[in-house]
Amino acid sequence: MLNIRNERIEDYETVEQITRQAFYNRYMPGCTEHYLVHIMRSHQDFIPELDFVAEMDGQVIGNIMYTRAMLTDESGTEKETLTFGPVSISPEYQRMGYGKQLMEHSFQRAVEMGYDSIVIFGSPANYVSRGFQSCKKFNVCVADSKWPQGRYPAGMLVKELIPGVFDGRKWFYRESPVMNINEQEAQSYDQGFEALEKKYLPSQEEFYIISNSFVE
Repeated sequence: MLNIRNERIEDYETVEQITRQAFYNRYMPGCTEHYLVHIMRSHQDFIPELDFVAEMDGQVIGNIMYTRAMLTDESGTEKETLTFGPVSISPEYQRMGYGKQLMEHSFQRAVEMGYDSIVIFGSPANYVSRGFQSCKKFNVCVADSKWPQGRYPAGMLVKELIPGVFDGRKWFYRESPVMNINEQEAQSYDQGFEALEKKYLPSQEEFYIISNSFVE
């Protein structure tokens, strides 16, 4: 049976290894997600209570981590929201439903903590079954400088943890600064891991298309 619990210090190395294995060459040659995990834990926006690992027979096989993010409406009213990522499952345990269990567990805990929404960037095919919808349906757009302000990215998805929490107002989303990874620092950190072959995979083109597309 799957056991879900909060991450502990002794899990750090294993979690970063799993994250690296899960993402290597998926969205780019190599990956930076394990470096994000590494720096996220010490960031002020990190939420330790929503940092979970999944265990199978006492072995950690996956994890999910959350940070705080901010929504601001057109009048300047601010509303705190959540974002998660990366969420990782060891390759040999993928497509068995463990990632879904990990997410659902974290959703329940987030509601218990008083959070009412989650905004993420990802492939809709991976998340619509977990209740995520296009950001445009909730009138949530981007405000970060790396995106055209006021647009609705195809890969930006929203989940209401409390139904009806979005009332039609236009909201501008800003993710935590921890998500702005320094690529050189990430590559330097990666050198401390086992050497893996960087290569091109079709999933990288799929990611490029989704990440550069917008809902009109």
